Amino acid sequence: MGTWRDGPALLEIVVPAYNEADRLPAGLALLCDKLAGLPLRAEVIVVDNASTDGTAGIVRAWDGPVPVRLVRCERRGKGAAVRAGLLETRAPYVGFMDADMATDLAALDEAIVLLREGRPVVVGSRRHGRSVVQGYALPVRRLGAITFNRVVRDLVGGIQDTQCGFKFFDGPLGRAAAEQLRTTGFSFDVELLAHCVRRGASVTAIPVVWRDRPGSTFSVRRHSVQCLLDLARIRARAGFRMPGVPAMPIIPVVPVRTILAEPKLPEPCPVPVPVAEQAAPSAQSG
Repeated sequence: MGTWRDGPALLEIVVPAYNEADRLPAGLALLCDKLAGLPLRAEVIVVDNASTDGTAGIVRAWDGPVPVRLVRCERRGKGAAVRAGLLETRAPYVGFMDADMATDLAALDEAIVLLREGRPVVVGSRRHGRSVVQGYALPVRRLGAITFNRVVRDLVGGIQDTQCGFKFFDGPLGRAAAEQLRTTGFSFDVELLAHCVRRGASVTAIPVVWRDRPGSTFSVRRHSVQCLLDLARIRARAGFRMPGVPAMPIIPVVPVRTILAEPKLPEPCPVPVPVAEQAAPSAQSG
C-alpha cells in the first residue's frame, strides 16, 4: 500500500468536470484506487465547471481511499476549469486528467518516475510509437487532430499530441503557466504547454493506452472555428507567426506535394558594381 495518509500531498491531480454526474463516479473510483497504491501521498481536485446536474453533490459526498475536494469554477470552458484547479494546488507535482479516464492509469507510474527524475513536463501522447489507441472517434475528428498538432508543434516543444487529457508538471512550473493561461476553450493545452516551453522547460511525451469514451463535449462542427481563433490569439501572445496550414494533413515526413512539385529555379545573382563606381561617391563627399 502507498503512504498517502502520511504528511502533505506530493501529487495533486485536477479533474475538470462539466455535467459529469454520469461518468464521474466510475472515473473517481478508478483514479482513487490507483492513487491509493502509489508510494506517495496524492489528492484529487474536482473542478465543477458550472455544472447543472449533480456533479458537485457527487464530489461532496465522496468517500474514498484518497482525499477528493471540490473547487467551483463559474467561468465556462475546460481551460478555465483546469486553470482554476491548478491554481488551487500546493504539491511539488501536479497534473490534470479527464473525468472519463480515457487514458489508462498505468501511465501514472511512468509519469511519476519521470517527474521525480527532474522532467518538468510529462504528457501522454496517443501518437507515440508504443501507444495503444482504441476506437478513436470519427475519422474527421482524427484528421482534424493530426492537422491541429502539426500546426502547433513549434509552440509546444515538438510533441505530436497536445490534446491528450493526461498532463503532469513540476508544481511551481505548472502553477506559473496556469497563472498566465487565458484560453478557456479546448485549445488551452497548447497555451499551457507554450508557457512552459517559454520558461525553458522540456516536454516529455510518454506512451499511453487510450480508449475513446462516449459523451465527449467536443464537436468538430461546433468548436473548430473557435479553436482556430484561440490558436491565432495564442500565437500572437507568444510572439509566433501562424505557419501555413497544409490543405491536407500529410503523415510522411516529406509531403507528397513537395515530391511532385517542380524544382525551383535559382534566384539570379546580383550584378556586381565596379569598384570605381563604388568609390566615386566617397570621393565626391570628401
